[in-house]
Amino acid sequence: MDSISWNVESGIQTLCESVFVRLCQIVGTSKQVAIRRDSRAIRELLDKRVLENDEAVNMESGSAGEGFRLSGSDVDYMYWPNGYRVIWDILQCEYYYNANKILILADCSESPPGFSLLELLTEERDRERNLQSVCVKMNDRLFLSSSQFRQETEAVQFPNSKEHGPCESGDLGGLEYDFAYCFYCIFWPPSASSWIDRCHFWPDDEVVNNIVRNGCHFVPIGHPLGIQGHEHKEWRISFSLAERKLVHSMTHCQFLTYGLLKIFLKEVINKHSDETNKLLCSYHIKTVVFWVIQQNAFPLWCPQNLLAGFWVCFKLLMKWVYEGVCPNFFIPENNLFLSKVHGSAQRRLFLQLEDLYNKGLTCLLQSSSIRSCLIDVLYNLRLSICTDEVRMKPEVVFDLELFNEIGRKSSPFTKNLHRCIKFLHALDQLIGIPLTQCQILMVQKLIATIIRDTAFALKNRYTATGLNKQMYIADRMSYHMMKLAAKFGFISDMAYIAMYCYKTLRYREAVYVIKIIKAKLAQPYLIYNGEVDRKRYTEVLGGKSLSTKMRHAVAGDIALNTSICYISELTPEQQSALQNLRQTICIPLFVMLHFVQFLCHRHTDTTLAQATLEELQVLVHHDQGLYVRELLRDISWEILGICQQISGNHQAALYSYQQSFTQFPLNKIQNATQIRIQELHTT
Repeated sequence: MDSISWNVESGIQTLCESVFVRLCQIVGTSKQVAIRRDSRAIRELLDKRVLENDEAVNMESGSAGEGFRLSGSDVDYMYWPNGYRVIWDILQCEYYYNANKILILADCSESPPGFSLLELLTEERDRERNLQSVCVKMNDRLFLSSSQFRQETEAVQFPNSKEHGPCESGDLGGLEYDFAYCFYCIFWPPSASSWIDRCHFWPDDEVVNNIVRNGCHFVPIGHPLGIQGHEHKEWRISFSLAERKLVHSMTHCQFLTYGLLKIFLKEVINKHSDETNKLLCSYHIKTVVFWVIQQNAFPLWCPQNLLAGFWVCFKLLMKWVYEGVCPNFFIPENNLFLSKVHGSAQRRLFLQLEDLYNKGLTCLLQSSSIRSCLIDVLYNLRLSICTDEVRMKPEVVFDLELFNEIGRKSSPFTKNLHRCIKFLHALDQLIGIPLTQCQILMVQKLIATIIRDTAFALKNRYTATGLNKQMYIADRMSYHMMKLAAKFGFISDMAYIAMYCYKTLRYREAVYVIKIIKAKLAQPYLIYNGEVDRKRYTEVLGGKSLSTKMRHAVAGDIALNTSICYISELTPEQQSALQNLRQTICIPLFVMLHFVQFLCHRHTDTTLAQATLEELQVLVHHDQGLYVRELLRDISWEILGICQQISGNHQAALYSYQQSFTQFPLNKIQNATQIRIQELHTT
């Protein structure tokens, strides 16, 4: 009997370890998750130090902000105007006495728990967006209408967006997104003060204090039941920033359990019935995990016990569905089930969960992502599982994760020379604080990006003066800065040297630089847009420093700041993107290299110019996503059209512009495309 009991216990432990390893493959190891969070933290810290009052702050929220990279997950961002602040008490105005902020007063007196009215207190002057247009008058006071605010901000980022709760939602080339436009309050909500008193076990005091110091947000959605008739005026208190900090404070095993529950919801619970598949969402799952950890309902979180933690969370979810109550983690009086989980749908959902519960842990066999690792153990209970994360994945996997995250987050909005200097000053301040290895690489790449943009901004400023001596000095300085920047960043950063050489009429030198870049890009160990021959990369670069790998083996697409002139031929596209609130234009590296090479050869060798144009045409027409990503086909066709128009082939140029116009408008260059088409029709 003891032997049977031991075998069962040992078998369950092996199941847990197998699921742990599988989740590390799907969700990521603790090192991978740390890379995602650390790189984002540096970028957000940098932006926070340079943003001005008339700009918007953005924060990556949702699962990606928490550290997940799950297949099929959407991208969530929150945006709020930096020149506005919400306060809870009129006495808090003193905090902003010299801050030049527009103040908004939160009034919860007539709203249900978790919601508030927002009263505009300060008169708006010289603001690009005036909130008067979304205000409604009540008792001689101006309140912001959440519904009108949503209508005004709808489709700000992308024209085909739809309303989804408080968000602008849509599909970005197969990637779903949710953008929430909101307001920020640095003060902790009085209605959430009880949460602070509950934090005896988790999170620790440092995390609690950090969360409270950073306040909350207000997103434009009223209470679903329309209590007091204020549903179109009410705003929901959002704890997205606090939630992100809480998830970051979890142990990796807790984080993986949360990930397992998200997968279980998507692949099992929400697959059962059309009537119930919209009742539960990942936010309910997150709330369950928060309560379980804080109440210490499951004290032993480790790989050998992972499924027990999953089961405790699942049982709490079942209990809440049965009772029809899901208490918000920060304001428990706010029942998250109030408008959805009730009546016959609630009963059906509970019966569905009860059926899964009766199956025990075998219900996980219904998950396509988890099934195989369970079956492997069930066929061989004596299977030995290694849970050492260091041995789970090779070095190249972590390198890919790191360089992918750095590539995603290393294009700050350096709109002019003044902003570039502010960024450099902020980076200088970062050097004095403790940084992880990932953050050091992130800073290194950011330095390269900002020095490069500083060089172009400096050149543009002194070219505009027309003073020869100043122009000469600025050119010498800028050219030196360009070469310096290329020593810090990716291989693709060298393309900016070629662009600068073209801009300053150094055509042969630009072609020479492009030749060097192409030779580097031909190396078999190159990482380009997250793809690499792993075997060759490991053979050549295994064990080398991350800085060496970044400088010699990594390349990505070209990001052009829409406020800085790099190549005059692209000015209309940059202006179009800027008018549509795009901060950067993203161009495939190989398209940009052919573009600059063509422009240079026009001045030195027309035969080579035609040959380069033909190569560019083949690339744009026939590439299957290897060198020209689907999302970047708008600018790729546009550049091909520009080259064809310059060479005199107007018919081919017209076709290319028309193709550009039909692509997904990621770069927001449609206005420029229309103008170019009209120009061709008039010539």
